[in-house]
Amino acid sequence: MNLIRPLVAICCALLLCQCSSSPKEWSYSYTKGKTGIIIDGTAVPPANLPEPVLKAVTAGNKIKGKPYRYGGGHRQFEDKGYDCSGCVSYVLHAAGYLNQPTTSGELRSFGKKGEGKHITVYAKDGHAFIIVAGLRLDTGYHGGDGPRWTEKSRTTRGYKARHPEGL
Repeated sequence: MNLIRPLVAICCALLLCQCSSSPKEWSYSYTKGKTGIIIDGTAVPPANLPEPVLKAVTAGNKIKGKPYRYGGGHRQFEDKGYDCSGCVSYVLHAAGYLNQPTTSGELRSFGKKGEGKHITVYAKDGHAFIIVAGLRLDTGYHGGDGPRWTEKSRTTRGYKARHPEGL
């Protein structure tokens, strides 16, 4: 009986150490019928996804490859270049979830808390990116380039995960 309490305490401590020592990270993982793929820089989603998700992918494909431009996409959705939150705003608008462009700080309170089934916005003060159909659209980690689809992992430490209701 005297051994049970110390063993339980040690097990709990080990579990807590494991949780705190590994950084939170988004990683691509293909799931047939749910996750898209990237072909020559273009996101290709499965056909059976809800219409707002397909519209979001189409929007991301439309602006992928445009240059990074600080403040791009904030005066109006259509722009010559996009910054991180302008890019995310563009995609969410196309999917029917935003009426006007917003900042990365404001995206921290977008929609519902947590990761979504098909769309997740990761936002913190100073940066935002979006996962659509399992693919990341981001202006970061590309050497200062504008919006690009990627399957590369990215830390989510310090970000708030948000999603449109129902997606």
